[in-house]
Amino acid sequence: MIGRYTRPEMGRIWELENKFAIWKEIEVLACEAQAELGQAGITREEAQWIRDHADFTVEEIDEIEKVTNHDVIAFTTCMANYIDADIPEGADKPSRWVHYGMTSSDLGDTALSYQVTQACDIIIDDIKRLGETCKRRAFEFQNTLCVGRTHGIHAEPMTFGMKFGSWAWALKRALIRMEEARAVAATGAISGAVGTYSSIDPYVEQYVCEKLGLTPDPLSTQVLARDRHAQVMAALAVTASTLESIAMQVRLLQQSDVIEAEEPFTKGQKGSSAMPHKRNPITAERVCGLARVVKANAQVAFDNVALWFERDISHSGAERVVLADSFTALDYMFGKMQWMLDGLQTYSAKMEHNLWRTKGLIFSSKVLLALVDAGISREDAYVIVQRNAMKVWEDIQNAVDGPTYRERLEADDEAMALLSQEKLDEIFDPWDFLTRKDVVFDRLQELEF
Repeated sequence: MIGRYTRPEMGRIWELENKFAIWKEIEVLACEAQAELGQAGITREEAQWIRDHADFTVEEIDEIEKVTNHDVIAFTTCMANYIDADIPEGADKPSRWVHYGMTSSDLGDTALSYQVTQACDIIIDDIKRLGETCKRRAFEFQNTLCVGRTHGIHAEPMTFGMKFGSWAWALKRALIRMEEARAVAATGAISGAVGTYSSIDPYVEQYVCEKLGLTPDPLSTQVLARDRHAQVMAALAVTASTLESIAMQVRLLQQSDVIEAEEPFTKGQKGSSAMPHKRNPITAERVCGLARVVKANAQVAFDNVALWFERDISHSGAERVVLADSFTALDYMFGKMQWMLDGLQTYSAKMEHNLWRTKGLIFSSKVLLALVDAGISREDAYVIVQRNAMKVWEDIQNAVDGPTYRERLEADDEAMALLSQEKLDEIFDPWDFLTRKDVVFDRLQELEF
């Protein structure tokens, strides 16, 4: 991922320095396990020597790989040079125990699993932080009236806090998915060339995995099955979709014709090089754009599941790109969404204004039920409600300052034969829609991240 969209903590996880540091720890732990097991010939003193002297530099590994064309061999060669540097000429080299009985995937896959858990932990923290923000702001706007929209059309009254509340619940689901994906990913394998432990005791795998907080794969072949990685990428993609959905809502709310809320616009910020009046939702748009990358990368992970026999490496180069890029992009998206939603600028007066822009049409469902309650069929009631509503729509469409929906009903003899003025007062009170709204806020109060 390019630096523009990389936050430092996540970026460090995917740097070569971190990857090789994990490789080093796995190789050292394997040596210590072999020494403790006492079957391979390595002594505890040699294992301690290896721990004390094992080292590498990325630059040296790169130079060796130019010759070997094999990154694991380049790494073990580099590390051996450090381990044996102070060993007298002619003496046994402790480095001979490094990578003993292991294959490249034992090292690479187990290390990748550990990297994925590191990255998952950051995303999990991101989700919790944003979820708590949405929950807090939901109660801030618990009683702020606004109009609900379906198909982009004004529907019925709701409160703005319900928007934040729905986002909080979506993030709770994202948290559950991400925690499940982490558990599936936290798996290691040190089982040899095709998973038979032909040259290495299973104790080594158990020892290394336990030290790293991983679970040994029950049957790994040469590699860890890539459905594990696909589940992680799917969780990232769905989470990105959730952030995209929230960001899209902000974009819609910030439209000039709506302007009920907008992302922060800081001092000195510019909206357009050509039109100085503009306040564009560029951060929300950026989040939506990056979500496409994370979602598209999930397809690569799905394609990586199918490998030849016990393994091939058709997945390798692709997943080195998409795992790092998806985690990095999603972490960046969370940073922007946290800034945006924590500082979201809201305009309650505009919400109230928009509630009445359709001249009372949003109360049509209450009128329909009141007419049914008065004793006529739903079909007959629908005709009365709709014929008056369509006249109001026509006025709105043609910018005619005509009667409101209530005034249309009051002029309709058939409607007024069934509805009293007192009933109309009740119907056209937006709070009448919200007498049970606190049910959802009571549920939200119990939500924990």
